[in-house]
Amino acid sequence: KQNGNIKYPLADYRLTPDVAIIDPQFTRSMPKSIVADTGLDVLTHAIEAYVSTMANDYTDGLALQSLKMIFEYLPRAYADGPNDAEAREKMANAATMAGMAFANAFLGVCHSMAHKLGAFHHLPHGVANALLLPFVMEYNKEAAKAKYRTIAEAMGVDTSSMSDDEAADAAVKAVKDLAIRVRIPQHLSEIGVPESGLPTLAQAAFNDVCTPGNPRQTNVEEILAIYKKAF
Repeated sequence: KQNGNIKYPLADYRLTPDVAIIDPQFTRSMPKSIVADTGLDVLTHAIEAYVSTMANDYTDGLALQSLKMIFEYLPRAYADGPNDAEAREKMANAATMAGMAFANAFLGVCHSMAHKLGAFHHLPHGVANALLLPFVMEYNKEAAKAKYRTIAEAMGVDTSSMSDDEAADAAVKAVKDLAIRVRIPQHLSEIGVPESGLPTLAQAAFNDVCTPGNPRQTNVEEILAIYKKAF
């Protein structure tokens, strides 16, 4: 819900549909920018659900399979989506599986921060998530290092000769590389977010409903530090 400078997720099982019809033909006319934005939003859903404090065996399976499909099919959907029906279908399925994962495991501070960028600066939600995700992953690394290895493997990274730290860094790099490949801005300063407003965003993000799901317990000062790195 958006009202003034408030963007807040509403969730209730009474809002959950009994049936979802996934028909990728309706996405074939999407411009590349929206393919990128929504695709990286799906990626954020999958990663945050997987490392969430409320993750479980069922959500982990959905999140990891979604991750695998995103890294295989998002570049294809971005490069030639109108003519690549398979890539469109696989991304639609990946989006649905990541949605099922986070609907049950919930999300983390990346979404908290992205919600406030959307509310205060009207940025597309996918752009906000995609830009912030590598910085949030770096922040969460120590709290979710073992899961980051699995994330890197799902992204297609060979981690067999890597330490846990190296595998975690490889996961972050893979996310950055994919974002660059689909032309996502890399810093808040590139898209008109003023540095002076970051403290207000940090306070609002800390109070967001998604923050408790983050694998690393956080506070306003640490969220502000992430925003500043992203700036």
